[in-house]
This record gives sequence, C-alpha cells and structure tokens, in this order.
Amino acid sequence: MEKGVEPVVGVTERIVRSLLESDVPLERGALTAAATTIVSDVAPLAGPDEITDAVDALAGLGPVERLLRDPEVTDVLVNSPTEVWVERRGRLERSEMCFVDERAIVAAVERVIAPLGLRIDRASPAVDARLPDGSRLHAVIPPASVDGPIIAVRRFSEAVTDLAALVDAGGITANGAEILRSSVAHRMNLLVAGGTGAGKTTLLNVLSKEIDPSERTVTVEDAAELKLDGHVVRLEARPPNAEGAGEIRLRALLRHALRLRPDRIVIGEVRGPEALDMIQAMSTGHDGSMSTIHANGPEEALWRLESLAGTADTGASTDTLRRQIRSAVDRVIFVARRPEARVVVSISDVNPEGVEGIYPC
Repeated sequence: MEKGVEPVVGVTERIVRSLLESDVPLERGALTAAATTIVSDVAPLAGPDEITDAVDALAGLGPVERLLRDPEVTDVLVNSPTEVWVERRGRLERSEMCFVDERAIVAAVERVIAPLGLRIDRASPAVDARLPDGSRLHAVIPPASVDGPIIAVRRFSEAVTDLAALVDAGGITANGAEILRSSVAHRMNLLVAGGTGAGKTTLLNVLSKEIDPSERTVTVEDAAELKLDGHVVRLEARPPNAEGAGEIRLRALLRHALRLRPDRIVIGEVRGPEALDMIQAMSTGHDGSMSTIHANGPEEALWRLESLAGTADTGASTDTLRRQIRSAVDRVIFVARRPEARVVVSISDVNPEGVEGIYPC
C-alpha cells in the first residue's frame, strides 16, 4: 500500500487496493467514478457506503469524512486514534469513528494539505489550512503535541443565512435585527466581537448580505468563508508553502484592497498589525466597512483593537490610536455561544469615552 494511505479492512480494502493499482488520479471525483466501475469485479457485494469509505481513505480525512458530511456537525476534534469528538447543536459528544493508529491521522492530514502546497512534519509540526469545502483545518503533531497527533476541523455553518433566519433561530430579537439592518444601510463601521466559536463569522456573513449589491465590496480573509452577492472582489491570505516561501499576509492584502476602488471593505478577522490599516480605511472614505475580533465584551474589543494596532510599530501614541479607533468604529456587536444557540448579546455605540449599549433594549 502506498505511503500516506491508512489501512482499511474487508470490502473497502479491496476497493482501495484496486484503485491504487490503477492509474486513476487521487482526486475525489475521479476516484468515485473509477470505484463505481471496478466494484462489480473486486467487491460485488459493495454498496455506496463502501465506495464512499474507499474514496475517503484515499482523498480525504478518512473515517471522519463521514462526520464532516453531517450538516449538524460544526466541529470535528481528533485527540487520538480512538478519541474523536464532534460538536452538534452547540454540544460536544464522543463519536464512534476512529483511526487505525497515529500514522493514519498524520497520513490523513498529509493527503488534504498536499494539494494546497502545505506540509506537516517534525520540522514544521503544525499546519492551518482551508479545505475545498471551506472548512478550516488545524493539525499539530509531535513534538509540538505531547500525546500524539491532533486535528481540529471547523465547518462553516450556513444554517443562518440572513437576519430573518437569525431571528427565527433565536439569535436576536426582531428589534435587534432591525438595528443591525439599519446599521448596514447607514454605512456604519461595524466590529463583531466574541470568543472562539461564538458565531462571529456567521454574523459577519449575515450582515454582509444586507449590503446593496450595486456597491463594490472587497473582502479580505485568512480563509475565504464569506459568501456575498453583488459586486464582490475576494482576497485571501496564504501561509508559506513547503519551502517556506509564498506567504501572503492580511496586512498586504488590505493595502491592495484600498487600491481596488472599494465602496466597503469586509475583513474576516483582525488579529495583527493590519488592525491599524483597517482603522485608517474606516476613517478615510470607506464607510460601512466591517470586521470581527476576538474579545470577551464590547469595551474589551476596543482595547484589543488598540493593542493590535499598536503592533504596527508606527510610533503613534496610545492616545492617538485610541482617538482614531473611537472615531473609526461606529458600533460593536458582541456575540456569544449559549447552550441553545449562538446569540447577539449586545449592540453598542462607540463614542470618545467608550461604548454605550443600545441593545438589548
């Protein structure tokens, strides 16, 4: 069996071996077509599930691919070959899926990142990647991970597609939704804040749907997750390739975005010195821009934005940065994950003294 392909058993194993002996490309569509053709010879009793499992073993993340096809699953977490967890409807639960051994976990990661020009090995024991379906994968292997290779896959949920759906899902009241709709229509600069998995990107996508399609919007993201309609230009950052070259950082993309004649700029998340460029863009004619930031509350969101902007090392004083931020950002929307749903906890106006809550009201 070729290196990087995990062992499988029984009917599925026969299909896998036949596929490996053929000259079919290790690409999902081609593998599926080839498996359907050869299955009558090598495994007459095989059904669609066995064919899918064989393709997953050659072109995907192996046994957890089935979990990723479940629309209710938002996260898949692999802690060890026999310990796989999933999040459904905001709750973590143990899965029965498992890998054969630790080598199979590493092989699965190598399979999905190789077409992206990325690598993972002892010299580079961690990788962050966007999969073709938009999911975000992060993997860490020894020596960085003490107890063996681990994987975390975050799926982008499309359960909430617009403000009406957000209201129906219990994520906000009708009054709150109208405040958000008005904020976008009046071209306010919005900052969506919250913790990991709180629904920041989902809300940003919902807010972006309220932008007039005739406006030219440029999106800048680490991993392209936003799905906007209308006149949209999408830019995506890129990590270094296997040779350590080719990195494209958010700050460079944001500067390019400013030269692409945007009416609005939507940044997936600010997490570094690009925060300063975003603030300046919001202050210089790109009203109606939006972004997300990790924070535990509206006031903390402004503090964190100030801290990130300070890493740009321009020599600007803290007071200067604070004034720029509170002049640029009009509203902070704070979201959180609750057992029943991801909800908009508060909407706050930004003024020179700080933030003033206007929702819930």
